[in-house]
Amino acid sequence: MTQTDGETLADLPPSAKLVYKVLEHDGPLTQKGIVEESMLSARTVRYALERLDDIGAVEEDVYFADARQNLYDVTDAGDCEGDPEPAVSD
Repeated sequence: MTQTDGETLADLPPSAKLVYKVLEHDGPLTQKGIVEESMLSARTVRYALERLDDIGAVEEDVYFADARQNLYDVTDAGDCEGDPEPAVSD
């Protein structure tokens, strides 16, 4: 994982934010599962996962049901990297 110029989740494109939210809500998922849930193309999901991995917001693990696939989930570090939604103040 390499930090890219202090980039945070808020700096990423909308597709990466959507993938992050899908994983946050439904994760852990395989790339195929993310494609189905997000309705994004497989290529877009791959790019989004790459960008999320660059900032340390997702982690990749072995999917034991099918070793040809990986399982993706959000990391605890991703939560503090920058929230894509602004905080609501009273």
